[in-house]
Amino acid sequence: MAVKMSAEAEQIMRERFGKDSVLALATEENGIPSVRYVNAFYENGSFYVITYALSNKMKQIEKNPAVGIAGEWFTAHGKGISLGFFGKAENREIAGRLREAFASWIDNGHTNLQDENTVILRVELTDGQLLSHGTRHELHKKL
Repeated sequence: MAVKMSAEAEQIMRERFGKDSVLALATEENGIPSVRYVNAFYENGSFYVITYALSNKMKQIEKNPAVGIAGEWFTAHGKGISLGFFGKAENREIAGRLREAFASWIDNGHTNLQDENTVILRVELTDGQLLSHGTRHELHKKL
């Protein structure tokens, strides 16, 4: 289920996170939470992360796709979905936007975009709160 938010909240999300943004991503395994920072890009109710398919976060998301995500005056829940290999044809459009958003570091050698284990993680937001200039915007589950 995607998230429903006001037009104002969507605009704030795009302005604040529609670029390379460092966010905290929480997963769990056997009742034990794990939190790590990730570089993420926001678009249309989801965050996108380039990551390694064999990483602990992806193993944990495979078992339980429920995640938490937090950033600048923002906190939410979501569903983690692997879109698969960064270079596959179906990912061409979002991969292009990620290349642009992450241009300052994407080719620094840390990420091998030719490795089939380099994947795109989509965090589809389900609910959350966004604070901006004293206003709290609620993000609700769509029914």
